[in-house]
Amino acid sequence: MTSSPTSAWSGMVPVDDTALAVTDSRGTGRPLVYLNGSYADHRPWRPLIGELGTGWRHITFDERARGRSKRSADYSFEACVRDIDAVLEATGVERPLLVGWSYGAALAVHWAERHPDRVLGVVCVDGAVPYGLTGEEGQVRIRRLFRRMRWLLPLLRPLGMAARMTADQHAEINIEANEINASIAPVLDRVRCPVRYVLATGASLGGGQEEMERMRASLDPVLARNAHLEVSAKVASNHSHILRKDFRAIAEAVRETAAAHDHRAR
Repeated sequence: MTSSPTSAWSGMVPVDDTALAVTDSRGTGRPLVYLNGSYADHRPWRPLIGELGTGWRHITFDERARGRSKRSADYSFEACVRDIDAVLEATGVERPLLVGWSYGAALAVHWAERHPDRVLGVVCVDGAVPYGLTGEEGQVRIRRLFRRMRWLLPLLRPLGMAARMTADQHAEINIEANEINASIAPVLDRVRCPVRYVLATGASLGGGQEEMERMRASLDPVLARNAHLEVSAKVASNHSHILRKDFRAIAEAVRETAAAHDHRAR
């Protein structure tokens, strides 16, 4: 690990049977913990971190078998929730603002719902919506997709877009993620911190325009029930490109979430 009293810190944080590659800007502002997409590493957050600047404390990490983190025998959603606790303990952060993209958004709202006194707020980037491909038909579709992609995964790994896993392991993570999202509405109903969404509007890999519109529309009933949840912006990009193309909208959602927390605290 590397650190100094006035510089960023980076190192490996042990948890369970693995170790996570973590970076901490050690800024003096509010701590932001970034939670990645299913197979991504921390690199897609760089435009957003640059836009927000040094007035925040930026903490990123690579999930198990992603980026520079080590492999594990457990790639479950619950293991990823535990990883958040390990990173917070290692960095000494008590009340983060969680910023999650896709799979990371689901992790963020689950962690926030379980720890209402330890979270400032959540920003969900095109994720944590109550829609998923479930049942046998959905599982077959997901496994077929990753079998077709198996030759591409090793090429995507150096770009931070795939994990050091087999195609079957990638598929199982996706199957579980779809089940988590399909049943996430009661979790969203119970969240009591400010939550702001930034939603893409374009089609995505594995889902056409019409299906993606249905997915995002599934959030509407939850928004009507829980006033703590709001859509900060709907942007033109798609699910894969939103962090690169619409980081300014996401930065504004971060600022809105922090302001909403301050307003409630008065």
